Amino acid sequence: MSPIINLLIFGGLAVAMLIMSVMAITSKSLLRSATYLLLILICTAGLYLFLHYHFLAAVQVSVYAGGVVVLFVFAIFLTTPKDQVLLKHEYRRYVYAALITICGVGLVGFTLFKTKFIYAANPSVDGYLELPMQDIGRALMGTEKYQYLLPFEAISLLLLAAIIGGILIARKDKKDDGKDESLL
Repeated sequence: MSPIINLLIFGGLAVAMLIMSVMAITSKSLLRSATYLLLILICTAGLYLFLHYHFLAAVQVSVYAGGVVVLFVFAIFLTTPKDQVLLKHEYRRYVYAALITICGVGLVGFTLFKTKFIYAANPSVDGYLELPMQDIGRALMGTEKYQYLLPFEAISLLLLAAIIGGILIARKDKKDDGKDESLL
């Protein structure tokens, strides 16, 4: 592909991610925020595809866009009453957020301009050289140094605890509602 087409694809995905990020934060509905998060994660998978990281794009779509967002949606349905609208934030919170964002963009820009990137020493910059799936599998499910089985299991236990907590919160609200109706 020509560099201009590459720049247009990257710019389109980046602008879409920025717009969806702002929409996710400023939306009054939790379900809409979760939908915008889904779109952000799909755009992230598009960036991975753009870099020719096909495995990482598939993991992004299946695990994050497919699993985590569905978990968020279930948690939203379990814990919030129907048609609940989020409260509007104060004006000064937007000012503080804008100042922090400007500082973050300035820090990233400063780092990018002061760092000298050496692309010739890194053969994976082209994006066409991928690791074999066996090496990725060994790294994800291994127990040695620089292998990730323990963090993977810890995150799965954390997600299980979040699911159980959401179910308990939902059951408490339903039991409390039943007691109030029986007293009337």
